[in-house]
Amino acid sequence: MWTYIARRFLAVPPLLLAVSFLTYALLYAAPGDYFTRLEEDPSVTAEYMAQLRTQYGLDGGLFTRYWHWLVNAVHFDFGHSFRFDVPVFDLITERLSNTLLLSVASLVLAWGLALPLGVLAGVHQGRLLDKVVGFISFFGLSIPRVFFSLLMVMFAATTKWFPVGGMRDQIYWDVMTPWEQFVDVAHHLVLPAIVIGTTQTASYMRQMRAEMVETLSKDFVRTAKAKGLAHWQVVYKHAFGNAVNPLITLFGYSLAALLAGSFLVEIVFAWPGLARLTVDAVFAQDEPVVMASVIMATTMLVLGNLVADLLLAFVDPRIRLE
Repeated sequence: MWTYIARRFLAVPPLLLAVSFLTYALLYAAPGDYFTRLEEDPSVTAEYMAQLRTQYGLDGGLFTRYWHWLVNAVHFDFGHSFRFDVPVFDLITERLSNTLLLSVASLVLAWGLALPLGVLAGVHQGRLLDKVVGFISFFGLSIPRVFFSLLMVMFAATTKWFPVGGMRDQIYWDVMTPWEQFVDVAHHLVLPAIVIGTTQTASYMRQMRAEMVETLSKDFVRTAKAKGLAHWQVVYKHAFGNAVNPLITLFGYSLAALLAGSFLVEIVFAWPGLARLTVDAVFAQDEPVVMASVIMATTMLVLGNLVADLLLAFVDPRIRLE
């Protein structure tokens, strides 16, 4: 087990190195840079533009610039944001915590609904409940996330039950108590978490139902029934533990799916997260922010896959990670 974990961690630096170089090469190949727009001002001289690019390390070749960035990044110095003029590490840390909050809420919602509904649909295969769950999963997989986000914004604007966007109340936040601030953030979190979690819920629900149907037809389940065990013991003690294993392997990939799915949702709901920051940085050609965002997202994906493997080994003693 520990050998496997060590091997996985040793594979992280080469992966981050490859991802960072490819990302930097793409940014380098893009026409212009953050300061190109200043050249449209006739009062800005060529000497001043050259001085700016030298100051921010944008005047060298690809390998020279990448090496300079890599040396600083190893020491957790990701530079300063061109756009916000603040340390990138502080900016990324703040936005990453917001994205993690949204992702964790969506993940809890998805797993909290998908597992029990998938089990019930599998147990009641072919009945009304199974058909209702099937319709819900079909709806969740079919509806475009952007369209669903706009529907939720319209719902919030019409009913006034939820905030239309943002993460907190911009007017009364400073005078709120800690508990009121917690409730306010949770209130803003509901709709974007529902939008992101819907697709995950539908996917896990279908997977859970299929695994339950297959597991309930196996010999060890029939043996448990023949022994006279209660129905709930057969379902939750014997069938569920075996059926849930394939879903655990999807846990790591779900982190990547949540990050990818949060891009448009954060933009529609004006959620100040990492995905929205990355999109804005790409369009603004804020090179330090883009690089740090990609590294953070890649690290989360790798760690998510490792956690999924460890959880699978924990719930299934038959698996030996060697």
